[in-house]
Amino acid sequence: MSKLKTKSGAKKRFALTGSGKIKRKHAFKSHILTKKTKKQKRNLTKFTVLDRVDEKRVKELLCVR
Repeated sequence: MSKLKTKSGAKKRFALTGSGKIKRKHAFKSHILTKKTKKQKRNLTKFTVLDRVDEKRVKELLCVR
């Protein structure tokens, strides 16, 4: 059987932490920023951990067990 390929879109959007959790960026930071507060934009810049319910689906895309 051939090797499984990682989905390139998922590879660009997600990263694994040392403990096996998945890191992701926040949405709503790309455009229409004038109506958002400085605090809101600052908090959207930071990374967050992916929800547990989505973890299985993303790990399949990343070919991680």
